[in-house]
Amino acid sequence: MSTTNPVPVTPEAVRTAPKVLLHDHLDGGLRAATVVELAEAAGYRDLPTSDAAELDQWFRNAADSGSLVRYLETFAHTCGVMQNTDALVRVAAECAEDLAEDGVVYAEVRYAPELFCEHGLSLDEIVEAVQEGFRLGERRALERGRRIRIGTLLCAMRQNARSLEIAELAVRHRDTGVVGFDIAGPEAGFPPTRNLDAFEYLRQQNAHFTIHAGEAFGLPSIWEAIQHCGAERLGHGVRIVDDIKVDEDGTIHLGRLASYVRDRRIPLEMCPSSNIQTGAAPSIAEHPIGLLTKLRFRVTVNTDNRLMSGCTPSSEMSALVDAFGYGWADLRWFTINAMKSAFIGFDERLAIINDVIKPGYAALLTT
Repeated sequence: MSTTNPVPVTPEAVRTAPKVLLHDHLDGGLRAATVVELAEAAGYRDLPTSDAAELDQWFRNAADSGSLVRYLETFAHTCGVMQNTDALVRVAAECAEDLAEDGVVYAEVRYAPELFCEHGLSLDEIVEAVQEGFRLGERRALERGRRIRIGTLLCAMRQNARSLEIAELAVRHRDTGVVGFDIAGPEAGFPPTRNLDAFEYLRQQNAHFTIHAGEAFGLPSIWEAIQHCGAERLGHGVRIVDDIKVDEDGTIHLGRLASYVRDRRIPLEMCPSSNIQTGAAPSIAEHPIGLLTKLRFRVTVNTDNRLMSGCTPSSEMSALVDAFGYGWADLRWFTINAMKSAFIGFDERLAIINDVIKPGYAALLTT
């Protein structure tokens, strides 16, 4: 017989709740031990240490250092050991398994294929290897009683000139699990409008795309991503808060861009821990996600780079619980926001919401 006493919102309980992830980088989520083993197998000699525990801490320290140079160095190492088919399959499979173990039921994981061509793999071979790994990881998770579905986003690096090529690659593989496209890399000096041919092609092909915008650069990046490029979602989008004014008496005024983003329900792929490391927010408690959630923007909670930030989807949720006092209803709201915003079919999204997410939270709310 059930009562109306909800399960306490502890980190352990949050791990059991169904979660949805929209912004997670494959090359930012490796297990430290895997980095060590892949480096040894590939003859990669540039790791700062071959001790897995020490390396795990090194990644976190580098990301916390406040130095962009040190932060980017972390990706040189993860990408450096992901240059062959076996490595790509393994990393993707472990990604799916790790997310499933953390209670994620649907995830969109992104990566830039152009970063894994150093040893001669073609772009198509890279995509095929990653897709094989995700399917392998899904099967392994299911064998342990964890059901997860992974959709893939292909990134183009905005400082390079390959966006249209990567967009065509995404469309070419969309029937095998590639659900969308993204541009990543430095925002300042590389506005999204440099890639208009790619976005026009994607629209013509009825394909989905998100854009990293409003993290390291402000409102102009968000405005261009939406109004010039047609972004369906905003990667981070944290700087939309610059278009919101809060008076001393608590009265809130939304500028025209902020109003447009909220009115159109444009999803914000927010990554709290990562934003602190990159300087986009000073702390979790001061992160704009609190105000944006209060104002009911389409907020979603994400990890960005699990290895570098030392985080999981559950730990990000738990950090918000600690900072803002959120309960199960709030976490369910974040999760349904994300599932509504996923780049898979409407019927598929609805099935996961109704058959997995809502029952999962109902069990936590009434025990």
